[in-house]
Amino acid sequence: MPKGLYTRALLIIVVPMVVLQSVLAFVFMERHYQLVTNRLSEAVVREIAAVVYVLENYPQDTGYRLIEEMGSRALDMTVTVLPPEPLPPPRPKPYFDLIDHNLSREISERIGKPFWIDTIGRSRFVEVRIQLRDKVLRVVTRRSQTYASNSHIFLVWMICTSLVLIVIAMIFLRNQIRPIERLANAAESFGKGRPMETFRPSGAREVRRAAQAFIEMRRRIERQLEQRTTMLAGVSHDLRTILTRFRLQLALFGDTPETAGMKRDVNEMNHMLEDYLAFARGDSGEAVVATDMSLMLEELEEEAEIIGATARSTFTGEPDVQLRRNAVKRSLMNLVTNAARHSTNVTITGRHADGWLTVTIDDDGPGIPPEERENVFRPFYRLDEARNQDEGGSGLGLAIARDIARSHGGDIQLEDSPQGGLRARFRIPG
Repeated sequence: MPKGLYTRALLIIVVPMVVLQSVLAFVFMERHYQLVTNRLSEAVVREIAAVVYVLENYPQDTGYRLIEEMGSRALDMTVTVLPPEPLPPPRPKPYFDLIDHNLSREISERIGKPFWIDTIGRSRFVEVRIQLRDKVLRVVTRRSQTYASNSHIFLVWMICTSLVLIVIAMIFLRNQIRPIERLANAAESFGKGRPMETFRPSGAREVRRAAQAFIEMRRRIERQLEQRTTMLAGVSHDLRTILTRFRLQLALFGDTPETAGMKRDVNEMNHMLEDYLAFARGDSGEAVVATDMSLMLEELEEEAEIIGATARSTFTGEPDVQLRRNAVKRSLMNLVTNAARHSTNVTITGRHADGWLTVTIDDDGPGIPPEERENVFRPFYRLDEARNQDEGGSGLGLAIARDIARSHGGDIQLEDSPQGGLRARFRIPG
């Protein structure tokens, strides 16, 4: 079955129409066309039988002028009396020719004499020869006199009417399905975090109800996100205030081994706080803008080199992509820094084609076992030698990266790298 609603709905209309008209055409051909052809063939054979009866039972003038004139004027056919001679050899019988079949049957039943019939040689005429005692009767009549020649008008009207109805149905269905397509596009855009201010409910009552329900759901989600963002902003402000006090108090103590350790703890707490808030807040508040991905990959290459790895980046396709720049950069940064901390060589490859943006990060590090590659995306998941656990890390790096990718309608997959380590594949619609 087709996947689209438009095609399926059109089939629901077209298939019954085609079946119904096929049945009507079959019944018409089987009943009307064949019946009329039978009646016309019977009439022609009766006229030929009358000529045979006159020839055999009444004396004729020399040359048979009267009988031939009767055939031409009264019967509207050409009648010729030939001298006695063998009939031509029979022609091959067409299997589906009703004229040949009906005429042969009627001549056999009504006249009962040897005959020869040609319904093929000349398309506009039918020739019949009948063997009499001392002569051969040759009759040529128009083909239209032996079958229903106007039956095609019914088929032409039926096909033309069907085409008109199908075109009307296509236009009507397109107008009915267009609001459903707009609703699907709006839902997809909302899922990717793109603006959808121009969307309005339209179409049939049921479609309007679904669109209105979607709008209300979007408003509830936006209110919830706004409330959560406000709450997190307050929590972030209060916690940062406390950490700032810690820093000021440590600065008053001066530089000692004890204060150096405490400063590292405060910095680690600040870093963990930023990760927690970023994971909880998500990226819904950022606007979608056109972003030069080629330039972003160069920035990621520089970050990997700062950490200490040898990095190179390439990009193919149209570099400008509509996305939330800071969020995508944070996601890719988590993947690149994770690769740089656990390897010496990092390769960043970007490609924008067929409506998708794909970025792969390959490294030559120890990698992650296949059975653990999904687990490392879980928040706070710890592995003895997991690559998402760096010194003092929060355990949210890969979770944040995947959350950002999925909020754009894509995902992140971990695979084996051709360089021997791990490959992280970041893929979103673009």
